[in-house]
Amino acid sequence: MILAERSMLLELANTSPTIAAHGGGPVDIEVHWLAQTPTEPMLIVHLLFDTRDAMGANAVNTAAEAIAPTLERLTGGRALLRILSNLTDRRRASAEVKIPAASFGAMESPGADVIAGIAHANAFAWADPYRAATHNKGILNGIDAVALATGNDWRALEAGAHAYAARDGQYRALTDWSVITEEVANQGDDQNDEAGKYLVGRLEMPMAVGIVGGDTRSHPVAQVALKILKVTSARELSEVMVAVGLAQNLSAIRALATEGIQRGHMALHARQIAIAAGAQGAAVDRIAAQLVAENQIRVERARAILTPPP
Repeated sequence: MILAERSMLLELANTSPTIAAHGGGPVDIEVHWLAQTPTEPMLIVHLLFDTRDAMGANAVNTAAEAIAPTLERLTGGRALLRILSNLTDRRRASAEVKIPAASFGAMESPGADVIAGIAHANAFAWADPYRAATHNKGILNGIDAVALATGNDWRALEAGAHAYAARDGQYRALTDWSVITEEVANQGDDQNDEAGKYLVGRLEMPMAVGIVGGDTRSHPVAQVALKILKVTSARELSEVMVAVGLAQNLSAIRALATEGIQRGHMALHARQIAIAAGAQGAAVDRIAAQLVAENQIRVERARAILTPPP
């Protein structure tokens, strides 16, 4: 009965003149039967809604409220919940990158070994939910920062990301990192193990963000951030966000696969300790470096370095 009245329901759900004027609005109706729940069977109606350059929470919730009475009349049931889902799996963004192994060369490890370690680290996060939770948190470290700067709802993004990571029944890594080998022309005797080897990475995830409405429109800092990013649509902003998430993830697992994450964390902690001790300007980096070198990352030692005894 619901599907038979699809056209009428979509017309009722067309409640946002602003979104409609930009070519958006209700797109389709889906019905899902949940035969088993902890209470009783439920009929779930999905309203698919194109929100264009808005995040769209208010528009979707308003549309859901608008069609609820008609759904009750058609089914004889009660429309208990009328709210959007943060699992926006029809609104995804993706980013990809391909980097030669030579770019990862360091004194500690050859580039080929580094990218192999990164691929192994990602495989670990794909197979083990305990590792995946921290792996994906690292991705969101970058995405959340952009969301906050642009006035978007970072909590909604996190909810959608984690739900999407478990879409096949096990919580997994959101990224995919692998090593590929391409044939290298004019190979000579001096050809090293890194030639033709590349690290390929990809991140795809739900990304319901907006550049109009809410804090994005009203907060002056959010408007400045959007100008800095030079984005003109929600799609472009979502692309920036997943690119940042992919880069953030690469930075973290590269550190894990080489010197270890603690080295970087302790360096940041040392800077905070130096500032807490009263250091300013160039003295912050100088004192932080000495704290790390001495392995004494304490406020007392920072103060002693800052103000040596007469």
